[in-house]
Amino acid sequence: MCPKNSFSEWLMDALQVMKPPEKLTVSEWADKYRILDIKTSSEPGQWSTDRTPYLRGILDSFTDPRVEEIIFVKPTQVGGTETLNNMLGFIVAQDPSPALVVYPMIELAEYTSKNRLQPMMQLSPALAAKFQAKESKLLELQFDGMYVVISGANSPASLSSRPIRFLFMDEVDKYPKNAGIEADPRSLARERTKTFAFNKKIVQTSTPTLKNGPIWQAYEKADVKLQYYVPCPHCGHYQTFKFKGGIKFNKELPAEQIRQTAYYECEKCKGAIRDAHKPTMLRNGEWRDSTGVTRLATKTAFHLNAIYSPWVRFGDVAYEFMISKGDPETLMNFINSWLAEPWEKTQVKLSSDSVLERTSGYEEGVVPDRTIFLTGGVDVQRDRFYYTVRAWGEKITSWNVRHGFCETWAEIEDVMNAPYRSKDGSEYCVSLCAIDSGWNPDDTYDFCVRNSEWAVAIKGASNEIPAKFRLTKIDREEKGLFGISLYLIDGGYYKDLISNRIARKPNEQGGWYVYEGCDREYAEQITAEHKVEIKRNGKTIDVWQLKTAGADNHYLDTEVYAAFAADRLGIRYLTYEEPIKEENLASKQQEKRSANNWVGGEKWI
Repeated sequence: MCPKNSFSEWLMDALQVMKPPEKLTVSEWADKYRILDIKTSSEPGQWSTDRTPYLRGILDSFTDPRVEEIIFVKPTQVGGTETLNNMLGFIVAQDPSPALVVYPMIELAEYTSKNRLQPMMQLSPALAAKFQAKESKLLELQFDGMYVVISGANSPASLSSRPIRFLFMDEVDKYPKNAGIEADPRSLARERTKTFAFNKKIVQTSTPTLKNGPIWQAYEKADVKLQYYVPCPHCGHYQTFKFKGGIKFNKELPAEQIRQTAYYECEKCKGAIRDAHKPTMLRNGEWRDSTGVTRLATKTAFHLNAIYSPWVRFGDVAYEFMISKGDPETLMNFINSWLAEPWEKTQVKLSSDSVLERTSGYEEGVVPDRTIFLTGGVDVQRDRFYYTVRAWGEKITSWNVRHGFCETWAEIEDVMNAPYRSKDGSEYCVSLCAIDSGWNPDDTYDFCVRNSEWAVAIKGASNEIPAKFRLTKIDREEKGLFGISLYLIDGGYYKDLISNRIARKPNEQGGWYVYEGCDREYAEQITAEHKVEIKRNGKTIDVWQLKTAGADNHYLDTEVYAAFAADRLGIRYLTYEEPIKEENLASKQQEKRSANNWVGGEKWI
């Protein structure tokens, strides 16, 4: 029989083991039990979520049963790494189950285990009591009721075959594409969670790199995308911190003065928001989606930039931009590490303002002086036809004469056959109109056959073609039509031509111009695409892509078709011929008559 005091001690120990964990969220647990190490933290001691209030929503989503996967797109200096560490500490103390933490390289995994994770476990009494230091290895930490595998994305062996419930992936954009000779390391790591089909948690964080990088792709595919809205200290309007349009500074000042004088401007009341306002704004902030609603889903994504960091001033962001903007590499770091946005290797990017500035001095419908001919372009859509009429002069100078949309083929026929006049009364009609056959090829072919003297069907080439355009012939036996002309065109080439001509100096010969009072909708569609670098089949190539998914680019397509039509008519080889005035014509006729009377003007018989 056990002594009384021994039994009491045994009973207390048994009850302590059976005692359920406290009902805490991750942020509440961290505020109570997490201790920051003096060697790795700029603010060592007890963790306080109030220091970085925006992390509370991310931390607490980890314990929400609706959320299976958390995506955190982050800059540097916002506490992103500590977010993962707090979640890891929470499961050790509150919900022990096997876990895997993946870093980009095995060497980084070893360093982090030694210098951050193990010290974290030893500093907190709540974790130290469960940490089995003697049974642990550098890359496999043992705890009461669980283990944590620490691995590198470049090491397939460290990602292999142990079942895990919790998966943490840090800086995924720095992962190699393959783990040795095996598949994508993220896929290999996910495979380990299969046996925990209903209660697994996957967390991936990273500073983004490119638009097609892992973290940005995960963000784009998330069920919910959340941003941190903060209230204006003046009017209370909730808004997100943005660099463009938000941080105000005088670009003419030296960079150091910009650092001291920059401020943030409220998007609603235009009040000046200073650095001193930021802590209160952050404490009152809320995670919301684009509709202004706070909600969570199976895959929930969070996006944050460095402007929110309590350790970064508004002036610091402006200063960093000013010293970075002149060099692509440092600018890329600013975009990625400060704004937490993907870097687009943009070769050509135009704004609608740059189009509206290219005014020709002529009103809509008036043909500019020294025009050689007109061409047209038509983009066929399901319910309407977008069109353009463009005048062409020497050295491929061009002017938009008219653009708009029609609802029927008959209206398109009227637009392209209408007379257009210059200021001196000279009359022009469209010499050649290129019509897109991609949407409704049968009707387009019929129309172009019936109007073959001025209309031709075209289609954007899906593969590379050896020239700017290539003529093909198609037959439509069911309608008794044979040898219909169809031109395959390189749309990228003509978009290059247009963008290069827009970029020329105002009034320069060879420029690309619009009429006075041109509408912004047209200008925005002309600049709806930009040229970026992408990788395809292992090669880096330049392609034109929409800046924003779903944006309209119909007028850009019509201008591409009109440019092709001008090229087809040989505009680059033509020169303008001055019209013969009436007095000059009479003189030439008199000279001709004199030349015919070749013997002194008298009859020789």
